[in-house]
Amino acid sequence: MSNIVQYIIVRSDLRSTLAWPLGAVIAQCCHATAAVMHLYADDDDTKAYVSDLDNMHKVVLEAKDEGALIKLAEKLKANDVKHKMWIEQPENIPTCIAIKPYIKDNVHKFVKHLKLLKE
Repeated sequence: MSNIVQYIIVRSDLRSTLAWPLGAVIAQCCHATAAVMHLYADDDDTKAYVSDLDNMHKVVLEAKDEGALIKLAEKLKANDVKHKMWIEQPENIPTCIAIKPYIKDNVHKFVKHLKLLKE
């Protein structure tokens, strides 16, 4: 299970430009992660990932803005990488992407250009 990872990509401009509180940004990640885990609950990698809850591996990355997040979602879709883009309602703002758990070697290439989320 140690080579299974889940990537979460959140817009860094939610805090820097749009001045969202930290809690609101974290909530976006939680929404997207809960949704993708539900959508792919029957997936073999997802089952393996949650079979050892104390050793789950998540990596939270940042996309600079809405355009970068949408571009990533299109790339993931084109390569059949299962994910969920969270769109905050009622504002209709894309905020975050959670990728279902994957063996790292199968998905890292799609996110390796992104930086870890920072303050």
